[in-house]
Amino acid sequence: MKQKKVYVVPHSHWDREWYFTIEDSNLLLVENMDRLMDVMENDSEYTGYVFDAQSSIIDEYLKIRPEEKERLAKLIADKHIFVGPWYTQADSLLVNRESLIRNLMYGTRIAEKMGHSMNVGYLPDIFGQNTYLPSMFKEFDIDYSVLQRGIYTDQLNGDLNFTWKSPDGESVKANNIYFGYGPGKFLAAENEYMEERLLPILEKIADLNENTDNLLLPAGGDQVLVREHFPETVKKLNEIDMKHEYVLSDYETFMKDTWETGNFENLIAGELIATQKSRIHNTIRSQRYDIKKLNDIAEEKVIYELEPLASLASTIGFKYPQKWLDEMWKMLFDVHAHDSIGGCNSDDTNQEIVNRLTKVIRIADGCLNLLKKQMTEAVSRNLGKDSIFVVFHMLPKAFTGSQKVVLFTKGNAFNVRDLDGNPVALDVLNQEYISGGKTIVVTAEGEKEVDAPGYYRNEVLLRDVKLPAMGYETFEVVEGGENDLLSHKFLNSHLIENDHFHIFEENGVLNLEVKATKQTISDFMRFENVADAGDSYDFSPLEGDSPIYSKKVLSVFVEASASTEFMEVVHVLNVPSNLEDRKAGDIKKGLTVVTRFELRKGEAFIRVTHDIENDVKDHRVRVLLQTSIESPDYSFGDQGFSLIQRPTVNPYMENWREQKFAEAPVPIYPLENLAGATNGERTAIVMTKGIKEYELIKETGELALTLFRSVGLLGRDNLAWRPGRASGINNKVVYTPDAQMQEKMTFEYAIHVGKGHDVKQLFKFVDQYRGHSLSYQKQTLNTFEERLDRFEIPYPVDILPASFSLFESTGDVFLSTLKKAHDNNSVILRLFNPSEEEQTVVLSSEHIQSVSQTKLNEKSVIDVKDEITVRPKGYVTLKLVMKENA
Repeated sequence: MKQKKVYVVPHSHWDREWYFTIEDSNLLLVENMDRLMDVMENDSEYTGYVFDAQSSIIDEYLKIRPEEKERLAKLIADKHIFVGPWYTQADSLLVNRESLIRNLMYGTRIAEKMGHSMNVGYLPDIFGQNTYLPSMFKEFDIDYSVLQRGIYTDQLNGDLNFTWKSPDGESVKANNIYFGYGPGKFLAAENEYMEERLLPILEKIADLNENTDNLLLPAGGDQVLVREHFPETVKKLNEIDMKHEYVLSDYETFMKDTWETGNFENLIAGELIATQKSRIHNTIRSQRYDIKKLNDIAEEKVIYELEPLASLASTIGFKYPQKWLDEMWKMLFDVHAHDSIGGCNSDDTNQEIVNRLTKVIRIADGCLNLLKKQMTEAVSRNLGKDSIFVVFHMLPKAFTGSQKVVLFTKGNAFNVRDLDGNPVALDVLNQEYISGGKTIVVTAEGEKEVDAPGYYRNEVLLRDVKLPAMGYETFEVVEGGENDLLSHKFLNSHLIENDHFHIFEENGVLNLEVKATKQTISDFMRFENVADAGDSYDFSPLEGDSPIYSKKVLSVFVEASASTEFMEVVHVLNVPSNLEDRKAGDIKKGLTVVTRFELRKGEAFIRVTHDIENDVKDHRVRVLLQTSIESPDYSFGDQGFSLIQRPTVNPYMENWREQKFAEAPVPIYPLENLAGATNGERTAIVMTKGIKEYELIKETGELALTLFRSVGLLGRDNLAWRPGRASGINNKVVYTPDAQMQEKMTFEYAIHVGKGHDVKQLFKFVDQYRGHSLSYQKQTLNTFEERLDRFEIPYPVDILPASFSLFESTGDVFLSTLKKAHDNNSVILRLFNPSEEEQTVVLSSEHIQSVSQTKLNEKSVIDVKDEITVRPKGYVTLKLVMKENA
């Protein structure tokens, strides 16, 4: 009787793009899939093959080989080829939680239609694991997870099989592929290979499997062709190895067999970003900032603008743009693949990613343009008024506060009124005169050019407007009168102020007075510049380099109106031009940072933008924000549906080299929307738009946001924090000059400092900062602001009311999504509770016929009577059936 059973799992890890393009990948895919299907059909001993859990390979293959659909479907249904549950292998720490959920939705649905979606949340190569992945898997009826990166050996407690738990209490049965996805890639039945390579690996795996005799041996690699010899090799290994029984298998079978017979008590909870066995690339989150920023814009438009507006519109007679959303989501899934969104690619590939994101944004803008115009026209017809604009509010709670809109007017003076004729207070933040140019008029004598009158483009902040929950409100533009233009009356002032903060410059130093805590934080913002001797995967400090910090503010400019005040300040850091100059101590470049603070009346946060024209190479730029929290032991950041706590000093840093870690476990972390520090009495946070990396510095109490990194190589050997081989392709130097980021960049975030620590309030700030609102003006002066306004379109709905609310929710819960159901015409509403306390929700609406509770996969349903309970750090997915003609 052999002691151990080795489950050999043949597979291919399929990178969609990387140092090669997606076209290269797809060409290989068709060749490899043709061969794989032949082998699986003709060799009955080849029981199964895992195609990286990605259903995107089905779409790509069938584009070129549509005639092979039935043949491929049979192999998938018979569990000879395994695909799903993912559409692509997404980076789980750099994208919106909804993007991960949709990735699983499309991935499982496509695989199921082809016969079977793998019952394993397979994570062979992504750079760290999101804390909510177990919960997401569970809600897609996925029982198991097999993952590589992010676990410390001592977390395993001697067993590679464990229960992995999310903050909401949901869990899955998991296995850690300790040696990654390729230990059996070159499997051979040769004595030298077996003795020197295979048996030492199996012995180590056996040592880490105290409670089972089943050992998992992944046998594949990047873009590999099916190993046709595996059945014969396994047969021979069984003949020459007396200790192990080898079987060709798959991940599903291994997990089912192992968990049915084993008793595994170890529990591992939360985010997994350990760097001991595998590289996590903790600083990849600041690589190619342009990609991160564009992705943030694209996700915001699709998830929080288009889908909610289209869902609302679909209940009142408009078509839901499902096919356009399918196209956008699949492009986003390609971007979200771990290498792609990481930016650790060739310049050609990164340019394709930028193009893809730009295309998503254009399509989303176009869909929004059409819907807004069609809905506003229907309101206009109902009112019999043309000089109107509509503000759409895409959150499930009514809103009162300031709202930014763009309005076009014939003259430079105008007013806004609500439909009861009451004036709406406003500030004109910026006004620009635009020449009308020429128009062509066709006459009996031929075409003639006629001068068109000029007009004004106005950026307007409406004060104290009231907007209905998940709906819209209409306002009227009245030409003439007076309005409050943004004034330069404080041109010589060095301070701005609102109800909560007072920012002032004194002797070249920026200071922040926090009114709630009665404290003044001196030098609350400064900039840090250091060398980056790393690559596209990782920042690397340069030996002997010292940080260069910004010194005094060079200039201050202040402007204000009744409800908004702005301060613009300029810092210049004198820095070396590149790595060579830095090594030589040659400092000859001036790196200018232009910062703009905005304080709006009533807002408990400071809006901040930085503009940087970067012409320096091989460096990293961070903004250091003083939290006034002394020697903080922990920071926090949001991930998924709640906050997670992280140490400011990682204890593993003490001896990571001696323990031969793959990478230094530096306390630099990702964030989805916010990060901060608290001591219970005071809390300081930042809320970002596209900035994805932070560090809370224990010694100074400063929160460091990485604005960008600038490097010129895909991979580099022996980095200070990452010893050994170059990441990526390591037998060729791949230059990436575009990754030097020689361009103008804008960075956006907001700062809050206040009393106490109320998690619910922090998420309210995020919604307030993000806004999640849109506006549209019916006008004929400008047809360029909204790109499709120049064209004739149909108007499917004749009239709409001037004000509308689809529904309103109670309780301290927050919107994750409002969209059409994947398989029918009901509406899906997902709400989450980031707090430690259970929340009760009631939906009020004249338009909802019935409410039921479902899962992320939208399959099972439970009727809801009145109240809905959302557990601590949890979420709920509701299926709303709307009344006809809501």
